[in-house]
Amino acid sequence: MASDSMEIDDSLYSRQRYVLGDLAMQQMAQSSVFLSGMGGLGVEIAKNIVLAGVKTVTLHDTKQCETRDLGSNFFIRKEDVSCQKKRVEAVCPRVAELNPYVHVDMSSSSLDDNTDLSFLRKYQCIILTEARLNLQRRINDFCHSQSPPIRFIGCDTYGICARVFCDFGEDFEVSDPTGEEPKEIFIQNITQDNPGVVTCMDNHPHGLETGQCVIFREVNGMDELNGTVRKISVLSPHSFTIGDTTQLCPYAHGGFVVLVKTPKTYKFETMEKQLGDPQVVIPDLSKPEAPLQIHVAMLALDNFQQKHSRLPDIKYLQDSDILLNLAEEVNSTLKNKCPVNSELVRCLAKTAKGLLSPLAAAVGGFASQEALKAITGKFAPLQQWFYIDAVELVKPLQSVLVEDFYPRGDRYDGLRACIGESMILELQKLRVFMVGCGAIGCEMLKNFALLGVGLAKSSGEICITDPDLIEKSNLNRQFLFRPHHIQKPKSTTAAEATLDINSDLQIDAHLNKVCPATEGIYSDLFYSSLNVVVTALDNVEARRYVDSRCLSNQKALLDSGTMGTKGHTEIILPNLTESYNSHRDPPEEEIPFCTLKSFPSVIEHTIQWARDKFENAFTHKPSLYNSFWQSHSSAEVVLQRMRAGESLEGSFQVMKLLSRRPSHWEQCITIARLKFEKYFKTKALQLLHSFPLDTRLKDGSLFWQSPKRPPTPIEFDLQDPLHLTFIVSTARLYAGIYNLSYTDKDLSEEVVGRILSDVTIPEYQPTDKSIVTDETAKKPDQIKLTTSSEEEREAIEQLDKAIATNCITSETLQMSPLQFEKDDDCNGHLDFVTSASALRARMYSIEPADRFKTKRIAGKIIPAIATATAAVAGLVALELIKVVGGYGFESFKNCFFNMAIPVVVLTEPAPVKKTLIRNNIHFTIWDCWTVFGHQDFTLSDFMNAVREKYGIEPTMVVYGVKMLYVPVMPGHSKRLKLTMQKLIKPSADRRYVDLTVSFPSEVEGDEDLPGPPVRYYFSSGGKMP
Repeated sequence: MASDSMEIDDSLYSRQRYVLGDLAMQQMAQSSVFLSGMGGLGVEIAKNIVLAGVKTVTLHDTKQCETRDLGSNFFIRKEDVSCQKKRVEAVCPRVAELNPYVHVDMSSSSLDDNTDLSFLRKYQCIILTEARLNLQRRINDFCHSQSPPIRFIGCDTYGICARVFCDFGEDFEVSDPTGEEPKEIFIQNITQDNPGVVTCMDNHPHGLETGQCVIFREVNGMDELNGTVRKISVLSPHSFTIGDTTQLCPYAHGGFVVLVKTPKTYKFETMEKQLGDPQVVIPDLSKPEAPLQIHVAMLALDNFQQKHSRLPDIKYLQDSDILLNLAEEVNSTLKNKCPVNSELVRCLAKTAKGLLSPLAAAVGGFASQEALKAITGKFAPLQQWFYIDAVELVKPLQSVLVEDFYPRGDRYDGLRACIGESMILELQKLRVFMVGCGAIGCEMLKNFALLGVGLAKSSGEICITDPDLIEKSNLNRQFLFRPHHIQKPKSTTAAEATLDINSDLQIDAHLNKVCPATEGIYSDLFYSSLNVVVTALDNVEARRYVDSRCLSNQKALLDSGTMGTKGHTEIILPNLTESYNSHRDPPEEEIPFCTLKSFPSVIEHTIQWARDKFENAFTHKPSLYNSFWQSHSSAEVVLQRMRAGESLEGSFQVMKLLSRRPSHWEQCITIARLKFEKYFKTKALQLLHSFPLDTRLKDGSLFWQSPKRPPTPIEFDLQDPLHLTFIVSTARLYAGIYNLSYTDKDLSEEVVGRILSDVTIPEYQPTDKSIVTDETAKKPDQIKLTTSSEEEREAIEQLDKAIATNCITSETLQMSPLQFEKDDDCNGHLDFVTSASALRARMYSIEPADRFKTKRIAGKIIPAIATATAAVAGLVALELIKVVGGYGFESFKNCFFNMAIPVVVLTEPAPVKKTLIRNNIHFTIWDCWTVFGHQDFTLSDFMNAVREKYGIEPTMVVYGVKMLYVPVMPGHSKRLKLTMQKLIKPSADRRYVDLTVSFPSEVEGDEDLPGPPVRYYFSSGGKMP
């Protein structure tokens, strides 16, 4: 982002722009940040804020590189240690590589109680890590006293505990506390009363809160409300009051309200004041007292350092007792006391010299987002302390010998101090399959490298796969990639970059999708070699598939995802938890076909309409055309078959495309002009002909009332830039699918105007064509629509004419379908969608969207930012260690967070449900019964085998969609004598099939009960995977 021109590089920042908005991005590009401490936490924060795009970052550190830094700082290399480089010198150039728009400099000057702090005045935000509390307090006091105040953030990680403290001054104004985009809320009714009550259309929930303000638009009758802002008070999810409306005209119909975002001011206290009465965020509702208990423990830790000039050491047993006594002393000084958690304090004493890199990643993500808030005023800031612990990670290790945690002089000493040598060896033996190498994938690989997961010497391995190539927009979050990697495969590039962090890893990088088509590669045998599966995916369908494979093969699955500032992690454990497929989000609300086609009411409708037009004209039809001529290579044979009365699927659409095929640029411009007339004038005239403005429904109400908007026909005007953009972009796309060339001059207004002057526009003639108004009606399948005899005759004539005029060549029987590419600004795709959507919005008096918003909606772009990605990956990696240790159910945590609000919620995973069939026979989703058969094994044998082995006989057996045995079906009783081989007809290499079975209910007349899948092996020698 060039800070001098304030122009935002959308090709790099597009996903982040959708999170922060342009104003916040521009504020970042003018801001300078000072970051002290280049340990594991500091380098995480440096990465995130440089990726985000601030103007300047000064990295400060006074320490030299040590071997243990290799286990926490992903930008320090072995050669840096051997050369005795300063940490900041090693890290600075590698951080600077992350973003060419950010100036990164360094300082190794001393920063202590005697330092003159005036040099900090040039920064807008100060972040301290690895700083003692007295220094943090001194610098915080200095920042707080400035005018305007310098925003201050203090962060620390010691062993299993971490904290973030924020002080942004006494009057910190936030422009947008939530970041949520206000929606249009359509109105059903407004009462003439004091207070007046607004009821939402069709009882849709409004999602508003008492005290918020809304602005009114397009209200009929009570017109005085339009353009006014009213404070609301919520009555119900579907209604709210707006004050006195008795003096206004009676409400007639229509209108909508939109939430008005109002700035909010937050008041912060200094750390000095907050220490005795901290304002904390509570992330784990099952442990509401935990933040205060960690506060006490970490203050006691600072006091320990003050007294002993060192951290507690596991070698000295008395250190735990000393820290516990100090914690009691600290607790007695607090305004709101809580019981000291002795277990937590002792765990902190044992691990304080250690560092959990995943915890640093998670806390670094949260702290980085606070830094971005500090310099932009975007999103609600943290007030004022955030504490998190990983005590569940070390509780089960209490019985491990103390020597297991002693340092050994290698890169894992920081980790070893927390989890011990035995656990480190287990991590090194781990065999992991990670699906996806995007933003979360890069962060996970970094965590694997720091933890030493999957080392070659220990026969461990990380198998990764991703079919995608690197694009420039990836560089804003996927920190393992650099500009010279663009258009290279994500997986192999990420693997190379990970080996730079830790060369001992064994990484097998693939370029495959994980789906049914690749089950030959990712087979049951492949899954049987794994310890755990990690998903780093961006879509639900792929997650569901991977989950089903893990369920079938009894493998733990660690899932995570982000959307903007929101993130989630989910831990799925064999026989302990529900699976990903156990819960389903409500399906995305589809826009009714009639709304898209004729009655749009919001900008999302017009953008989706334009996207559909692109898909239909430039992807679907050319693909249909190619498919038809690949199936029917001879036009003469096709003509002969059509004349014989044979119905060929798609022939009518194909012949229409053939007969209207342009042969030069001028014809593409003509087609574009005719499309303009059809879409933006004729359509409106026809709608108003079918439904005049005074049309009323059966109940007497007006047809054209909110949310329906009557269209206004648009007259073409070449002088209107929007009209010209539509013509040029449409013509370019037609030229693209028909392989026609054009020059830059052909795109000029002069040339386009000259061509258009010769185009004849047919006069509009109203038709009696039926217009769909039923919101439940589905879009008809054009290919499967029955073709009328007149259309068949027309298609025959068109083909006959094409053959007679020698128009049939190998070139004319071929088109080039276009795939919508949102990130290429030169291809005309987004120009078409943006202009078509904006014209349709104008036709329906809908406020248009700019190119930026159109791109997000049309391209289905998921807003993303590096801070959230780093946080979820860190949280997942913490759970990975628990999986490796075989911890019990109560140790695991799922997480949901929204950094914008900010809220963090840690919960136990959903325990697996048991389904009772009868008596003591029950099953869970993880259960799979097995039956081993042979060549002559019959269906009857199968039924008997299930009964003998599991104590209950199936009443129904189904394979996929094929019903093998249903007693009420005619002839099915005869199937009992048939072999399973004959009924299923497996391929030669198929070892088993999973059958769906049902069992009789104990209550006569009740429906049959489903059971677990029964895995039938075709050979008694078949081995369970």
